[in-house]
Amino acid sequence: MTIAAAPAQRAAMVGTKRQQAIRKALRALAPGIPLSDAEAVLELAGRNQMKALPPTTALWLALGSHVRHSHTDYDRLLAEGYERDAARFFVIDQTDDVLSGWGCQRSVAESEDEVGAGNAS
Repeated sequence: MTIAAAPAQRAAMVGTKRQQAIRKALRALAPGIPLSDAEAVLELAGRNQMKALPPTTALWLALGSHVRHSHTDYDRLLAEGYERDAARFFVIDQTDDVLSGWGCQRSVAESEDEVGAGNAS
């Protein structure tokens, strides 16, 4: 089951306005994300260190981080001694492929160019 197929009406009524905004943004940004991945992304986006960010920014950072850590070789590269920025560089295409598979029209590669690679884990 994907987040788009989950009962949106019930989910929209639960949680704070911020949590609702983050869930709505996730459904719009990555409608094909599997529910298990969506739950992990929502948890990351809801962490205390993300509260100072707008909901859409927190969601995007959480989404990229989740994909990088759970669906790419990023952690293996770090364990092999690659620096964080180098490891990110080598998994950008994998990350974008996963996001694209979930229906996401946004690219991590383009985002990294806009804001620099050092802003999220």
